[in-house]
Amino acid sequence: MHESRANSLLGYPRDARLLIVNADDFGMCGAVNEATVGAFAEGVVRSTTLMAPWPGAGQATGLLREHPEIPFGVHLTVVCDMPDYRWGPLGPSDKVPSLIDDAGNFHGLDHLPELLAGARLEELELEFRAQIEAVLTGGLRPTHLDWHCLHNGGRADVFDLTLGLAREYGLALRVSVPSAIQGLQGQGLPTLEHELLDSYALDPSVKPAAYARLLRELPVGLSEWAVHPGLDSAELRAIEPRSWRVRQTDYDFLVSPDAREIISREGIVLLSYRPLQELWTAGRP
Repeated sequence: MHESRANSLLGYPRDARLLIVNADDFGMCGAVNEATVGAFAEGVVRSTTLMAPWPGAGQATGLLREHPEIPFGVHLTVVCDMPDYRWGPLGPSDKVPSLIDDAGNFHGLDHLPELLAGARLEELELEFRAQIEAVLTGGLRPTHLDWHCLHNGGRADVFDLTLGLAREYGLALRVSVPSAIQGLQGQGLPTLEHELLDSYALDPSVKPAAYARLLRELPVGLSEWAVHPGLDSAELRAIEPRSWRVRQTDYDFLVSPDAREIISREGIVLLSYRPLQELWTAGRP
């Protein structure tokens, strides 16, 4: 049996299967914001992450104030992955030139290799801080940090920078870097113990069966699913004309009776990042 250090740190039996179902991209647009709140109220989502620079962030922030019971993190973003839906930094544009294009927006996925090669660490820190501070200034209290389109930060120094910010601000961090897990858990900091599941990797046409299988096969220890719920609408189809089905099929399964029944039958424990944050902040001055 897999020996789970996270289970021990979080106070669960050694054979417990723990799962964080996190709705990424909160703040993208109304269709995503509505689906995220619905997936909490009616489904199995237990955590979300807010993208402060996105056009729908104002609405999402208002929803978090209306629903303080929703645990959320900050979805740090310096990537504009929707070709026709653009946004830029919260920090001063003239202070982050390595992060933006000529129009002042973040670069798209087609320029991700160039971004990772050329982004200056001090500019990333300025922008990451601006996004965290925007959330805090709005009177909200996040639980953790993670990244948009930058798995584990995309670069070792970006991971280390974000880890430092998490510790400074009293937040947990989405960590699935094998080399970092042992060291952090050795310090008493619970982390994911298995590779993060990104719902964009699943075929929408067979998603219910895939999710059901993944739940039945969920390993012992702490896992996380990065899901992307959204509601089919003219708005969502305009923003994501080729991939909107990923979001609608995510939502459909997350609020389905099947999801709840399988989780109950399998004895899976659903968590947010709040219990992780408590241990990440224990002993801070």
